[in-house]
Amino acid sequence: MNTTKSDFLHKQITNWRKLVLKCLLLLAFLFITSTQPAFAGINDDVYDGNIFVVYAGNGSLVPPRETLSQALTKHKAIFLAFYVDDSSDCKKYAISISQVQEFYGRAAEIIPINVDTIPLKQNYDPTEPGYYYSGAVPQVVVFNKSGQVVLNKKGQVPYEEIDDKFREIFDLLPRTESVQLKRRAFNEFSSELAK
Repeated sequence: MNTTKSDFLHKQITNWRKLVLKCLLLLAFLFITSTQPAFAGINDDVYDGNIFVVYAGNGSLVPPRETLSQALTKHKAIFLAFYVDDSSDCKKYAISISQVQEFYGRAAEIIPINVDTIPLKQNYDPTEPGYYYSGAVPQVVVFNKSGQVVLNKKGQVPYEEIDDKFREIFDLLPRTESVQLKRRAFNEFSSELAK
């Protein structure tokens, strides 16, 4: 009688273990097949994370060190860049903004502004980024040391055009008369975009 009872219990435990094992295998299969891989696409308008970290390899741009108001009161040259994280144009332009910081980040204040963070108001002060935002991204605004706008353009403004304005502001030689500086690539993605 004891052997029949123990055989019965043994079969029940074995059946129970098989059931638990089948359930765990089913859960593992469902988990593996239902998870989507993470794809970051520079050519789509999908949010992939901060564009400066993902596409320019430069997380030091955000948040900016100073606000526009602080930089204007210190009479610094300013590079204001309006962007959104889910725009393919802004994703492609992130490397250029990073390049501006590389060459002028110590002499000028580089201020990237996510337009989603600009508060909606009827009127803005000239010390607020919303005053200069024209409704399109990317947009670049360059201020001289007196706080006057010397460049205000929408779209992917070429680095050379921004460089020319900063050369005027800092009284540097024109690009045609100076040594060409080369950008050192620090990751495979940014090195491909810098070409």
